Amino acid sequence: MRELPEVRDPRVLVGTSTSDDAAVFAWDDTWALVQTVDFFTPVVDDAYSFGQVAAANALSDLYAMGAEPLFALNIVGFPAKKLPLELLGSILRGGADKAREAGIDIVGGHSIDDPEPKYGLVCTGRVRRDAVWTNAAARPGDALVLTKPLASGIFSTALKCQLAGPERETELVQLMATLNRAAADAAHTVQPHACTDVTGFGLFGHLHSMLRSSGVQAEIDADRVPFVAEVLEWAAAGCVPGGTRANFAYCTPHVTWDALPEPERLVLCDAQTSGGLLVALPAALAPRLVEELQRRQTPAHHIVGRVVAAGPADIGRITVRGRLGAGAIEWRR
Repeated sequence: MRELPEVRDPRVLVGTSTSDDAAVFAWDDTWALVQTVDFFTPVVDDAYSFGQVAAANALSDLYAMGAEPLFALNIVGFPAKKLPLELLGSILRGGADKAREAGIDIVGGHSIDDPEPKYGLVCTGRVRRDAVWTNAAARPGDALVLTKPLASGIFSTALKCQLAGPERETELVQLMATLNRAAADAAHTVQPHACTDVTGFGLFGHLHSMLRSSGVQAEIDADRVPFVAEVLEWAAAGCVPGGTRANFAYCTPHVTWDALPEPERLVLCDAQTSGGLLVALPAALAPRLVEELQRRQTPAHHIVGRVVAAGPADIGRITVRGRLGAGAIEWRR
């Protein structure tokens, strides 16, 4: 990425410099376009469910910017000579149904013949120029609120290791396919300082990016972090995906872990698929946000820590207090 030219167009309000969730382009004096693209290989066996999860994951970037989705395009890689096209039809139907749930249509797209299936969306939305949420404006004293439990990376691996039965896959799909629309609607009632969605870089990877871009550090109360109850057990058993271990290696130089055992550290770095929103907002407004999240029945609604002022050497640092455990929740829907 360092080899790419610097973005100089003054109409680009959010580009690549802060590793944010989507690009924001000024359309006129009032409105800005928000655009993102995301796609990946199957995370579950059922084709329709894969389409739903991939679409929810892509749309999440718009919600993290405070944007209203407008429309989407499909992006597809599929081994047409090896797998029946009916499977592709199911994937596309899952994506279309999830887009409809978000209030938009998928109006086109592009596909290529690919040895491994891949699916996702190019998503376009709009936001008022004076109401863009970025990952670069967290302030000292802000509370940090998380809207989905940590689960999907280790959970998916536990399914592959046959530590979790097929009925649990249904629960995982429901969690990953849950749109962040309700969480974003709740956040609009308090207008946060900063927001990001928790996906492939895990909670601590995305939090570190927010802190670094904002010039601050954070303290995390581990006992308040929500996670699916069995995830810690599966992490201790070694059912951890490679992406989570890579996140752990990347984050560790920026984290003060204290005496936190490695399985708990891995959960905090677990690579998520279609995770929740991480919202930074004034501490006085955090209880109101939690109440709004509860009213909208989001999968989680936990205040997990706080933003702290940082000197030059501490920008981006995360200090963990306590142990995981109290935040364990049973995910059943």
